[in-house]
Order: sequence, then structure tokens, then C-alpha cells
Amino acid sequence: MPSKRYRALREQVDPVKSYPITEAVELAKKTSTTKFDGSIETHIHLGIDPTKAEQTVRATASLPHGTGKKLVIAVFAKGPAAKEAKAAGADLVGDDDLVNEIKTTQKTNFDVAIATPEMMKILAPIAKTLGTKGLMPNPKNETVTPNPASMVKALQGGKVSFRSDAQGNVHQIIGKASFTADQLKENFEALLEAVKKAKPSESKGAYLQTVTLASSMGPGIKVTL
Repeated sequence: MPSKRYRALREQVDPVKSYPITEAVELAKKTSTTKFDGSIETHIHLGIDPTKAEQTVRATASLPHGTGKKLVIAVFAKGPAAKEAKAAGADLVGDDDLVNEIKTTQKTNFDVAIATPEMMKILAPIAKTLGTKGLMPNPKNETVTPNPASMVKALQGGKVSFRSDAQGNVHQIIGKASFTADQLKENFEALLEAVKKAKPSESKGAYLQTVTLASSMGPGIKVTL
């Protein structure tokens, strides 16, 4: 049964109404009442067939104001590429040593993994570990790159990767409740534009089905498309 706090927050949101994005972000901020600086998330239901691999939506978006979260970034590289990635701010950098550490501990203490193309073959022993946590580097989200330092800087500057789930939804944090309404709106618009561009050619009919905003532990707010 929903808590008294949640019921009070839900009463502020009309469950059948769709709100213009400007109103929606204001309402998301208003209904964020956690003691910590909660996240504001966007949930997008897409008109795709999630059972077909060719209709998986996977891409990146550059959020102009970032997500407000400090990413822990791991880079699989060697030589100059490894040194440049470390200088760019990567938290973990290595090749066989990093692979062996993950293989032994089965722990992935990072949010994003980047690899140079030649490193991909050495990731085989930990592919399942990375894959089940959505951390396997992939060219589609630009995490397989000959220039990992550039990607490290882009991620620190607000670049995010997103992927549709088994129900055809994309879930993405677009900022913190402490962000201004304008910052959240601009981040939301950047994400939505990237999702639109990632539409699979096989997807027929209405692509953007529903879009919802919500704060951490707050009620969902439908956004007018």
C-alpha cells in the first residue's frame, strides 16, 4: 500500500492529464521531497517490437547540463591511448590486468566501460559479467573507440548512453531535482531528439507512444508529445 507521503504527492498530479514539458519539469521538481537531491528520470515507451533485435533502440545523447551524477569510468586500453584516457580523467585504466581483476572478483566498480577496438578480443572472459550489467563496450553507443580519452571527456560533459529494454522502454536520468526547470527542459529535449533519431527503420506506426517524468520515489507525470 502506498505511503501517506506518496499518496499526498500523487494527489498533486492528474493521472489522466498530459502536461507540457515546462509544467511537467516544474511538477517533477515539486514532487521530489526526498531528503537527498533526488534524480529526475524520463521514461519513454516506444512503438517497437522489443522481441526483434533489429528494432532495439540504442544510441547516445549529449545532455547540455549533464545528469548531476559523477560517473566512474573504466577504460580498456594500452600504450598512448591508455595514458591519454588516464590523463582525461578515467578512473580505471588497464588491459589484461583489469580483465583478470574483474574475472577474479566478478566485481565491476564502474558505471561505464570504454575499450579500444583491439581490446575487444581480450574482453571475452568477462563478456558475460559486463553484458549482464549493461557494461559491455559497443560501437553503437561509441564506447568502442580508438580515442577513449575523447569519449571520457564527452561522458564527463554530459554524454549518456541509452537502450530500450525488454518492454520497449527507454529509461534515462536527465538531472537532479536541484537543477533549474530550464536545465531539465533542455536536457529532456536533447534526449528526446536523440531517441527520435535512433528510430529503427523497421518500426511502423507511432514511434513515441508515451513519455513520463518522475522524481526519485515520486509519481509519474505524463508529458504532452
